[in-house]
Amino acid sequence: MRVTALAIGLVLAGAPAAMAQATAATARAQAVPGAADWRTVPADNLMIIDTSRGRILVELAPQAAPLHVERMRLLTRRAFFDGIVFHRVIDGFMAQTGDVSNGKAGGDLSMAGMGGSSKPDLPAEFTNDLSFQRGVVGMARANDPNSANSQFFIMFGDGSFLDGQYTIVGNVVSGMEAVDAIQRGEPPATPDVMTKVTVQD
Repeated sequence: MRVTALAIGLVLAGAPAAMAQATAATARAQAVPGAADWRTVPADNLMIIDTSRGRILVELAPQAAPLHVERMRLLTRRAFFDGIVFHRVIDGFMAQTGDVSNGKAGGDLSMAGMGGSSKPDLPAEFTNDLSFQRGVVGMARANDPNSANSQFFIMFGDGSFLDGQYTIVGNVVSGMEAVDAIQRGEPPATPDVMTKVTVQD
């Protein structure tokens, strides 16, 4: 699968924070950009997150964080993210998910946010060339900078205070309306769920 999207890419530090939220079809209906404004997202860089609020398309950024992106691909292809809740959702900040050991919908969620996969934690891949802005996807971690594993978060708005301290793995190219609708709470009373997450080989 290859998806054509507006050539927005990740937000460069200091650049405007506007992130594309429309699908290619919707964007075309609203305006007719020139051919140079569109590009194709490689299939293995497109993470498709179907949630209880709708579909979210994330373009992964292996050029920024190759080890973390490969971990996201691996866990996705092995269906570890399927059925995992958004366990920490802070209005105006971010929606966090990806606890594959404690965050399964329908199970005991009392420890959601405290676990990860059986894979080893990853060394930090921080950068100051990209900025945490609306729609950017980052890896959650503990106090140790080298402790990211499986949990990740999607930004609701400006989070530039995280720049250079957390690893950026991608950005939402479609479906921010679904992200915005995720139930808030730490934890939410009735958490929303990633029902199915896929990425192509």
